[in-house]
Amino acid sequence: MKPITLLGSTGSIGTQTLDIVAQYPDRFRIVGLAAGRNVTMLAAQIRQFRPEIAAISDAEKLPELKQAIADLDPQPILLAGQAGIIEVARYGDAEAVVTGIVGCAGLLPTIAAIEAGKDIALANKETLIAGGPVVNPLVEKYGVKLLPADSEHSAIFQCLQGVPDKGLRRILLTASGGAFRDWPVEKLSEVTVADALKHPNWSMGRKITVDSATLMNKGLEVIEAHFLFGLDYDDIEIVIHPQSIIHSLIELQDTSVLAQLGWPDMRLPILYTLSWPERIYTDWQRLDLVKAGNLTFREPDHEKYPCMQLAYAVGRAGGSMPAVLNAANEQAVELFLSEKIRFLDIPRCIEWVCDKHQSDNRANPSLDDILAADEWARRQVLEASQVLSDRVVSVR
Repeated sequence: MKPITLLGSTGSIGTQTLDIVAQYPDRFRIVGLAAGRNVTMLAAQIRQFRPEIAAISDAEKLPELKQAIADLDPQPILLAGQAGIIEVARYGDAEAVVTGIVGCAGLLPTIAAIEAGKDIALANKETLIAGGPVVNPLVEKYGVKLLPADSEHSAIFQCLQGVPDKGLRRILLTASGGAFRDWPVEKLSEVTVADALKHPNWSMGRKITVDSATLMNKGLEVIEAHFLFGLDYDDIEIVIHPQSIIHSLIELQDTSVLAQLGWPDMRLPILYTLSWPERIYTDWQRLDLVKAGNLTFREPDHEKYPCMQLAYAVGRAGGSMPAVLNAANEQAVELFLSEKIRFLDIPRCIEWVCDKHQSDNRANPSLDDILAADEWARRQVLEASQVLSDRVVSVR
């Protein structure tokens, strides 16, 4: 059995990872679990999977967690707070750590796991977007594997199996188009939180679903692809593919194009990160191309999705700028989900903050530089939202 640790166990990635572990108990064993603040779900996971160690991010919830599993024998080590999450990440004999924590909060635990010599199943794209200049050298230094667990980068990684060094010419990232792919741009001023959370294809957490609606998720994936696969930004393209059957494509030097196809199901890329280089038989629904029907493609609308262009510009700027973009986006999405700004204010806040950071961009940022840029950007978004506040109306 392959021992694994799971960070973000109560989120969408976490629960689907545990579905896989439950389905293949002879292949995988849980060493550690870390979650946010859902005590009830985490306690149930501890009972079912019996980790050696577990942590809850909200330290105030630790007594409740201890009480919820007080009858278990043996008891796991129970920790709390960011220090507890980091300890879980580097603990024990886990060979791989699945990083399902949302946002930049996953950066420090991921670094701790890398420094402990553990392979990373990367479901937290922010780790590379904000921390790529630090994380990539650490991956090389400690000789660990960093395998992408999100659908698009997993598709690219799968297509690259067997491709010779320097054989990759171009990456084509597919995007569903999110909740508003069929909305006219004029109607976006009316968007509510409920509207933004209605993803047509995928079941995901609230933050990434909003990112899909703005297409910032695809812009962030462009930056992540740059760090994962080493291509220039001019060679990473986005194409709208509403059916979400082709999860991404690669073009080789001879113009051959390879694609990975499947139903929209996050379990498949997660499983591949855990089983690579093997392929494990599953009884999941098999792809029926006749049932899938037409597969269509179109160029993204840059007027409707300004976040894409922002991400490309920030990626090319490099340095600490991607950390600022990522943090600004996280804070702006949080404000939108709290109904404190409108949907169209998300890219406005992000652009305002990124423009402000240009003169302070660090070309070769340290981890401290990245963390400082992250904290600064979040404060600046709050300031930007105040500038916009005279236009804010209720979006309930």
